[in-house]
Amino acid sequence: MTTPIDLRSDTVTRPTAAMRAAMAAAEVGDDQYGEDVTTTRLQERCAALLGKEAAMWLPSGTMANQVALRVLTRPGDEVVTSREAHAGWHETGGAAANAGVQLHEVGAGGVFTQAEFEAAIKPRGLPVFPPTTLVQIENTHNRAGGVVFPQAEVERICAAARARGIATFLDGARLWNASVASGRSVAELAAPFDLVAVAFSKGLGAPGGSLLAGRHELIVLANRHRRMLGGAMRQTGHYAAAALHGLDHHLDRLADDHRHARQLAEALAGSPAVRLDLATVQTNIVVFHLAEGAPDAATVVARAREQGVLLNAFGARTVRAVTHLDVDEAQVRAAAERLRELLG
Repeated sequence: MTTPIDLRSDTVTRPTAAMRAAMAAAEVGDDQYGEDVTTTRLQERCAALLGKEAAMWLPSGTMANQVALRVLTRPGDEVVTSREAHAGWHETGGAAANAGVQLHEVGAGGVFTQAEFEAAIKPRGLPVFPPTTLVQIENTHNRAGGVVFPQAEVERICAAARARGIATFLDGARLWNASVASGRSVAELAAPFDLVAVAFSKGLGAPGGSLLAGRHELIVLANRHRRMLGGAMRQTGHYAAAALHGLDHHLDRLADDHRHARQLAEALAGSPAVRLDLATVQTNIVVFHLAEGAPDAATVVARAREQGVLLNAFGARTVRAVTHLDVDEAQVRAAAERLRELLG
């Protein structure tokens, strides 16, 4: 059977032979005693890359986001996020269950403005309102199609938050993509925030692992919450070695994924069955909508699978495709041809 072209997510990648070799050779120890030197090396390197005082490895991006909420908020607080943020749509209600907070979505297309943020802040001193204690930005924004949040607006929002005593958190699971697409360093993108999360299991191709970075006292508190949530692991150096290999060898090539996503998007945009704003295709994610009269998303995903192309339905008439290091240009062209044929 021909191997399918898997565009469901950049999380489906498998470690390369070189990454597996790095994992096998990793020096490990018990991370709970601070003895896993490979994990320590990764944390120190990422803290420096992100321009923060300290960093801590976690098993998953969702846990990183949940720990950040517990560090920066209290139960009953309100968090301002973008519309369709990962925190509200893809963490199975964790914000409410784990941190006891509610989310207030603002803006459109994965971004929002300082004015929209300020309008969402609940007045202090009125007991009927939950206090707004955190603003969270997702960069790049998954459901909006991998768009990069404009940095000038990030800086205005975070400055407004600081002036009001509101904490700031960057869900930067795909911050590496945002950096490559914008030409800005991850340190510059992370600078305005109290806490920053990044993932290694997406564009960098590691089999797991994320990281939180921020001030020392916040990471100390995050370590306690990681333990509460069951994320305190032992010989994590095998995962850390994969992440370090990804930073060394898979970072610059993210530009290839972005180019492939653009090629796929341009091919799909030519179909009368597709509604796709090419301005949203800024990194490695293509989110497209199905025109009236075209099959619905579930049907398209099922038919595409029959043709050897794997996609995700993101709504009744919305489909997502994601490019990554396990899909080359020839496969992207083949996927585009098959999708145009079945949509035609």
